[in-house]
Amino acid sequence: MMNAFPPAPDQQVTLANWRTGPFNRWAFHHVREILPTADIPHDPNGVRPWSEGDLQPPTIQHGGETLDIDAFHQVTETDALVITQGDQLLHESYRNGMGPTDPHILFSVSKSMLGLLAGTLADQGLLDIEAPCEHYIPELTGTALEGATVRHLLDMRAGVAFIEDYQATDGPMIEYRKATGWNPLEPGETSMGLRAFFQTLDKRSGPDGGVFDYKSPCTDLLGWIFERATGVRYADLFAQHIWSRIGAECPAYINIDLFGAPRTAGGICMTTRDLARVGRLVAEGGSGIVPESWIDDIATAGDPAAWEDGFFAADFRHEPMHYRSKWYVMRDRGPILMCLGIHGQNLIVDRETGLVLARHSSGATALDLTGDLLTVDLFEAVRDSLKS
Repeated sequence: MMNAFPPAPDQQVTLANWRTGPFNRWAFHHVREILPTADIPHDPNGVRPWSEGDLQPPTIQHGGETLDIDAFHQVTETDALVITQGDQLLHESYRNGMGPTDPHILFSVSKSMLGLLAGTLADQGLLDIEAPCEHYIPELTGTALEGATVRHLLDMRAGVAFIEDYQATDGPMIEYRKATGWNPLEPGETSMGLRAFFQTLDKRSGPDGGVFDYKSPCTDLLGWIFERATGVRYADLFAQHIWSRIGAECPAYINIDLFGAPRTAGGICMTTRDLARVGRLVAEGGSGIVPESWIDDIATAGDPAAWEDGFFAADFRHEPMHYRSKWYVMRDRGPILMCLGIHGQNLIVDRETGLVLARHSSGATALDLTGDLLTVDLFEAVRDSLKS
């Protein structure tokens, strides 16, 4: 796809089709050829290499069938899978034109990257987690976001009304996507941009600090708050505090809107190996980069009642879980700390064993947790095999 000039009409990836199959199989690791982006540089002199490990991934069960690793890739529409433990690279496999140095979009795993940055900024006194958003963004006074704190936004417990409907064809979700630059504009339309979009949110669905209620604009707003709090653009903040310090092998990048606002809710792109390096950071308790107390807080301080009454509890079979600082925590499985992104993006960490699984995918359906749950099953099967 997109390998001839000009590409055949049925092979052209455009802003109108880049998130739909089969075009997404190319688009998700060529995002900067579709959308405007900002670089997130790494430190090429500080790469922390992997040593070679050896793992034959175990089989898992799905719908009465036994899936080996190849079948897992097929069923879950996986583009890249990396499994590590400590400094050992136990397994990596790639499909759909992906390779070890190809950045792939994280979608909402980007939120979890922001969650780590938040802990670093707070620890350095650059960000007040309990401050209301209008403290940093006075333009939000009078909107439904007024009064929501940074902590409410981090935990998806802001009371602003917004329905995260990936199947929507009109309404606020489409206006949001147009504001981010992810959807094409209609003839005669102009983009308002993300920052103006926040000021259109004038209705509430509940109290701040209530149930877990997933709303991506709240994470994009945090990107703006971080920039206002520090006077530094988000891509440079993430590079300075996280990316240049974790031993990343490759630069990353982030999608920005027409006016340069960062798409912190879903626009970061990085290699799968480097995503696993973020997991190693968490497994090591922050590696002196993110405060260990912040990682502990993610693992233990979320509200399981807010989760159970919220957005995803039924999809996760009402497992004991919570959501804290943009990370999902499966409380009875270790706990397992996890990041999720639409179309099948995952980062899963077990701090006890140091095991990390990073996955990039190009699933045809935006929100289909079957693949995510199968990935958790694979992770646990690997963990069990390493313990035996």
